Amino acid sequence: DLSTGIIYRRRIAVCQNVIPEILRKVTSWRNLVSVLKVPNIYLEEESWLNMQKRNMAMKTHCLTWTQYASLSEESVFRESLENPNWTDFTQKGIISVTGAGLLNCVLEAFAQSFLKQGVKK
Repeated sequence: DLSTGIIYRRRIAVCQNVIPEILRKVTSWRNLVSVLKVPNIYLEEESWLNMQKRNMAMKTHCLTWTQYASLSEESVFRESLENPNWTDFTQKGIISVTGAGLLNCVLEAFAQSFLKQGVKK
């Protein structure tokens, strides 16, 4: 946007399915199992980069498994008040699994653990 100087991007990310094979083979939930067997997971990411204010905001949500799960994440990168060469990074996310019966809790715990590992990196 030439008037504000903000660069907006919207893109689709393709990620490898990291659901453990053992969870993909549970036979008592046939519909869910067929959904879990997909090789890739698709995410939509939007970002707003403001070079004048030296910050960037990102929003991501999952496009795969929407009938069973909701995953969204918001991140903000901004210049540190302590040192302009440092970046302050804040992130929040929401994971919710429904329609998987007893697997709801197991899948939510796996997703939470996996995402926490990514944050540490």
